[in-house]
Amino acid sequence: MILRSRGIAVALATVLATSLTACGLSGAGDDAALVVYNAQHESLTRDWADAFTEETGIEVELRNGSDFDLGNQLVAEGDASGADLYLTENSPAMSMVAREGLLAPVSEETLAQVPEEYRPSTGDWVGVAARSTVFVYNPDAVAEAELPESFADLAEPRWQGRWGAAPAGADFQAIVSASLELDGEENTRAWLESLEGPDGAFATYKGNKPILAAVNAGEIDGGVIYHYYYFGDQAGTGESSQNVVQHYFRNEGPESFVSLSGGGVLAGAPHAEEAQRFLTFITSTKGQEILRDSSFEYPVASGVGANPELVPLAELNAPDIDPAGLNGPEVSDLMISLGLA
Repeated sequence: MILRSRGIAVALATVLATSLTACGLSGAGDDAALVVYNAQHESLTRDWADAFTEETGIEVELRNGSDFDLGNQLVAEGDASGADLYLTENSPAMSMVAREGLLAPVSEETLAQVPEEYRPSTGDWVGVAARSTVFVYNPDAVAEAELPESFADLAEPRWQGRWGAAPAGADFQAIVSASLELDGEENTRAWLESLEGPDGAFATYKGNKPILAAVNAGEIDGGVIYHYYYFGDQAGTGESSQNVVQHYFRNEGPESFVSLSGGGVLAGAPHAEEAQRFLTFITSTKGQEILRDSSFEYPVASGVGANPELVPLAELNAPDIDPAGLNGPEVSDLMISLGLA
């Protein structure tokens, strides 16, 4: 069954690569430019790229897409890919590419800038940013004493139909990947099955922003998202978060998972030296300060602190997980088998 699933995944990846090529997400482009397959937020990576070009004179071309779209494209392209560097929002897609042997070892200079807890033991990619899982809720509908202490609480009858998640998205699937690593496949499957319930335990949305807006509007009482969507909305108009409060689980379980955005240099990179320099730059003090000042994600390298509005990473009681163990294909197979993706 595992082999059959893998065959299907590779076939789908090939079709996807053809589709993305037709949309302009593949191809040689400017031979002089560093080609980055970018699944991070485009505005952040553009800020990094512009600052890097200003400092080094090296042009950077971004090919933007989602974690698994670009990850599957890299797997389908293999050694024929013209990509130099891969950036993700979450770890599982990066681990998938790494397990295919498509990443080069990260330079010692970059590794020295990123603490061990924010990079995999394999040394073939590093964390470049982080985000925390939170439960957002409407305080008019949910009392503090009623807040869930774990995801298991959300499967209880009292929460039936009152909260939302985006199970088909890479963000929620990263949390599932953490559960697989911490609790194993049997327990994770049982947890996901308990969420389904007889009438559906949670409302399904297509992304974190719709969940935040739904909680704010009173459509649901709470939802599972990443922390920075709330802060980003608050920094803007606040129209989707004025009636919302964030709850951090802080229990060292999957609920407290801190997901790493990853950066890795492709083994067949046409501009390998320049790609390593770019990865060193975005994990440097300057690169991490750009992240801190242009987003509400957590810096993870070069000792740069988080935006003062955020709860410090050290206070989140996140579980200790080697990012190399986060398994994208295993998550996809599990979610599909349960009809959640």
